[in-house]
Amino acid sequence: MARWKIAGINFDHFHMGDNLRCAHEHPECDIVGLADEQPQRMQDAADAFSISPNRLFADYRQCLEQTQPDIVILCPAAARHGQWTAKVAPYGVHLIVEKPFAASLAEADSMIEAMRASGKTLAINWPLAWVPAHRTAKRLLDEGAIGDVLEVHYYDGNRGPLWHAADKIERTAADVAREKSSSWFYRADAGGGALQDYLGYGTTLGAWFMNGRKPLEVTAVVDQPQGLEVDEHAIVVARYEFGLSKFETRWGTFTDPWTHQPQPKCGFVIVGEAGTISSYDYQPSVRLQDQRTPAGRDIPVDTLPLHQRNPIAYMIDCLENGREIQGPLSVEISRIGQQIVDTAVQSAAQKRTLPLIE
Repeated sequence: MARWKIAGINFDHFHMGDNLRCAHEHPECDIVGLADEQPQRMQDAADAFSISPNRLFADYRQCLEQTQPDIVILCPAAARHGQWTAKVAPYGVHLIVEKPFAASLAEADSMIEAMRASGKTLAINWPLAWVPAHRTAKRLLDEGAIGDVLEVHYYDGNRGPLWHAADKIERTAADVAREKSSSWFYRADAGGGALQDYLGYGTTLGAWFMNGRKPLEVTAVVDQPQGLEVDEHAIVVARYEFGLSKFETRWGTFTDPWTHQPQPKCGFVIVGEAGTISSYDYQPSVRLQDQRTPAGRDIPVDTLPLHQRNPIAYMIDCLENGREIQGPLSVEISRIGQQIVDTAVQSAAQKRTLPLIE
């Protein structure tokens, strides 16, 4: 079989390095090109994955025309996703866009339309979707372990987006202080803030856990840190026909969950008609409480096949086997997550409960 050609375009988000590593380690992939308007931002990836200088481009058009990739990874600032999708879609490539979906529902819809016109596949990558605990929780839900889901409780975040780089390499307080004023993560016009950065994880995976059911209305409260134009802490309550769910995001946890779980723990607690499941980020087991074991029992996380471990492997598996993108990476489930995020943004601004934006 022909090998899959991968290109990475726009390095605003440091997750580009993580996604390129997935491509580099895939047995059927070649990274054929990288593009960024600030070439120095590509150098770490070029060094890490032995990408030759003639495969590095300051102009994305030259990258696409000269390397002709099959799949493009896009990692722009959140409020530039629509703009960059519109730029790349006409080149007839499959597209993986790093989370969040977009900075607004209108922007998300423009991305869906641009890719529909191209006839190619669009996937939105949510890194938490590859955490074995959450995959195991979804399997248990699909098997009916706790009946219909009534509540999703989500708390997640980290010390802040500047405290780590690709591959979770830890950075210093001096790095954070030096870059905070200029980083897009802290600019409202670029889609910055903890709500925009992390709420979509909870609302999108929550929609996955609920099999696509939507809330009726949303109430959101955000903090107002002195000297910042974006929030670092948001609490969102969504009311469904069958109950309430809570989605809380935090930049400023005591520790990062991939090193030491902070308190509150980062992850999900899912309440069903016949039990509960707790699924915490990066943990080796999930906890199931049901009628057979009301005291609860720990279930080791599933060993995942390659196509359930990262977005590159998943996209390739879908394309090779003629399957539609499903779950959190699908535009259908990600759009529900974006609807809740958009409503939460407006609810926080207006300081009142709002019906779900359609």
